Amino acid sequence: MAEADPPLPLDAASILALAAREMFALFSDVSQGMLLVDRSGRVVWINEGYRRFLPNLGFARESDFVGQPVEAVIPNTLMHEVLRTGRPILMDLLTNRAGTFVVSRLPLRDAQGQVIGALGMVLFDQAQATLQPLIHKFVSLQSDLDTARLELAQQRRAKYTLASFVGHSPAVQELKRQARRAAYNHSPVLLLGETGTGKELIAHAIHAAGPRAHKPMVNVNIAAVPDALLEAEFFGVAPGAYTGAERKGREGKLALADGGTLLLDEIGDMPLSLQAKLLRVLQEQEFEPLGSNRLTKVDVRVLAATSHDLQARVAAGLFRADLFYRLNVITLRLPPLRERPDDIPALVEVIGEEVARRSGLPQKEWSGDALALLAQQPWPGNVRELRNLIEQVSLLVDGPRIGAADLRGRVAVSTGSSAGLAHPSHPRPIAALSTTPQARPADARPLAQQLADVERAAIAQALAAHQGNKAAAARSLGIARATLYEKLAEYGVAEDV
Repeated sequence: MAEADPPLPLDAASILALAAREMFALFSDVSQGMLLVDRSGRVVWINEGYRRFLPNLGFARESDFVGQPVEAVIPNTLMHEVLRTGRPILMDLLTNRAGTFVVSRLPLRDAQGQVIGALGMVLFDQAQATLQPLIHKFVSLQSDLDTARLELAQQRRAKYTLASFVGHSPAVQELKRQARRAAYNHSPVLLLGETGTGKELIAHAIHAAGPRAHKPMVNVNIAAVPDALLEAEFFGVAPGAYTGAERKGREGKLALADGGTLLLDEIGDMPLSLQAKLLRVLQEQEFEPLGSNRLTKVDVRVLAATSHDLQARVAAGLFRADLFYRLNVITLRLPPLRERPDDIPALVEVIGEEVARRSGLPQKEWSGDALALLAQQPWPGNVRELRNLIEQVSLLVDGPRIGAADLRGRVAVSTGSSAGLAHPSHPRPIAALSTTPQARPADARPLAQQLADVERAAIAQALAAHQGNKAAAARSLGIARATLYEKLAEYGVAEDV
C-alpha cells in the first residue's frame, strides 16, 4: 500500500485564521461571559456564560437583548469608545445593575484593517471578592503615597508665622509691620542681622503671610554647602552630566521651590562664580541645570539673609554690586537682642515652655532679679544664645524657681553695681580675665587691636602652612572662603607668605 502524502504546509492566512479560532474558543471558555457587537454598536452575539447576567440586567429572553444598541442594554459600557478609536481597553471595572465586573474590550478588524466590530469579555464577576487582595494592596500603596506626599509637602511649607517671632518692643513691632508689607510683594527681600536674631524665622513668616503660602518654601544654607557642590545643589544635575551622576538626574533647590519661595541663607558667603548665575535667575526667571544646555523656566521669589555687611563685601570685591542692588529692593534689619531687652521676659517664658515640653519636666519660674540680670547682658549670640542658657539652667538647676544666684558663672555679674548686675559696657567681670605676670599698665593696648593681631597672625600661619591655598587655609581656620578673602582685604595679609 502506497504511503499517504504528507500534509501540505499552511500559508500565513490559514495560520492566522486557525489562531483566531483557537483564541476565540479559549476566551469563550475561560471568561465569565463574552459578547460581540457590530460596527454600529449593536449586540450580535453572546455566549452561554453571558446569558446568566441577563436577568439582573432586566432581560427575560436573549432575543430581547441581542440586536439592541450596546449602550441601551449595558449601562456604563465603553464599547462605543473602542469602536470609535480602534484602541483596546484591556482591563477596566464596569459597574451596573448586574454587579461589578473586571472587563476587557478588543476591536475587531477586517483584512483591510477597518474596525468592523468589538469583542467584550467579562474576566471576573464579583470583582470585589475576587480581586480583594489586589485591591487591598493598591489601596495600601495609595495610602502610603498620599502620606509621603503630605509629609514632603509639610517639610516644604513655612515652619513659622509672624506670631512665632516673640516680642512686643517697638523694634519688633516695626519689623513685623515691614514683614507684612513685604509678604504681598513679589520683589526680593534682603534680611540683615547678627547671627541668632531670627532671620530664617522672619523669612518663613513672610512666605506664610503671602500669596505663595500654599507653595513650597525651600532653604539653602550657602555657608553649609561646599563650594564645589553648591552649583549642583542650587541648579540641579542633568541625567549623566558627569561620571557618577545619577542616571535620572537630580532636581536642584530652584526647581523644588518653583511657584514658591527660595531662602538663600548666608548669601554673603556665595562664591562670585555662582553670584552671576543667581543674578540671571532673578532677572530672567530661568536657569540651566548642571550639565544641560536646556533652559528651565522657574517662578520663584527669592529671600536672602546674611549676617555680613554686604556693602563692605562689595567694596572688597567679594560680592557683585549688581547682585547686591537686585537683592536690596526690600531690606529688613533685625534688631539684636541687646536692643530689645524688654522682650526677654516673654522669650524666657516661651522658650522655657518649649524646654519643659521636650524634657517632660515642670516649667521653671524665673525671679525678677534673674530676668533683670538677663536684660543686662550683651548677648552676642542673640536669641540663640539666650535659648541655650535657658535650656542649660532649666535642666541643671534644682527646684521650681531660678534666681540670679543660679546664673552666676553662666552670665556676667558686676559686684560694683548696687543691683549686683553687670553694666552693658562691662559684660565680663575683671576677676574673670587672666593676666600674665609681665603685663604692665603701660603695655596695655585696646582689646580689639590685640584680637586683630592674633587673627592676622593665624591667617598668615594658615596660608603659609597650606602654601597659599586659600580654600585649604579657610577650612583649617573653620571659616568660609569668602570670609577669608574679606579678612585678607581687611588686614592686608600677604598671600605669598
